[in-house]
Amino acid sequence: MKVHTLELGAMGNCTYIVQNEQSAIVIDPSWDMPQIYDFLQQLNLTPKAVIFTHGHYDHCTNAQELLKKYNIKGYIEANDIALSGLPPSLLQTFNGDFKQNIAGLEADFLHTPGHTRGSCCIHIEDCVFTGDTLFPGAVGRTDLPGSSARELQNSLERLAHLPPETKVYSGHAYGPQGNSSTTIGHEIKNNPFVRLALTNPHYFDDLI
Repeated sequence: MKVHTLELGAMGNCTYIVQNEQSAIVIDPSWDMPQIYDFLQQLNLTPKAVIFTHGHYDHCTNAQELLKKYNIKGYIEANDIALSGLPPSLLQTFNGDFKQNIAGLEADFLHTPGHTRGSCCIHIEDCVFTGDTLFPGAVGRTDLPGSSARELQNSLERLAHLPPETKVYSGHAYGPQGNSSTTIGHEIKNNPFVRLALTNPHYFDDLI
């Protein structure tokens, strides 16, 4: 398995191409579909599905073009269907945790609400794709409609129980170091929000 990162759009969204031989999963495609098509073509990859970590527009804008072009479904947690604005006919929905073999890879969808009600982190082999739940050194906002700091605390605690060597690929390079990737072990040691989630969960009670 190989992970390729495309940083696209005005908000610096990370679209991930997860390659397994000549098949691929596209995670959070948004903004510049032609650039995604070109990348897939250059590597002669056939996308088998799209996964949305959550439904905010910057993670799925223009994605219906890709879904229609390749005649594939977009996986999204049921709570974020309306938020995504995508036609339900193009989506494969699920409730809560979910497991699915896609492109020959076992994808473990971890329901991690907090940033949105339907936020999910996708655990594949030794990687986890965290969307806007967890960034290197930071976390997603909880002052938006459908957000919950208390749920985010629970989700961070859950992620912290993954193996420390698990590679993290986040939705933006929003952390203080300007990176989009890290490891679970590094975040447990260095991310103040993860440390608080584990040692002082009541801190999150006072957040919006």
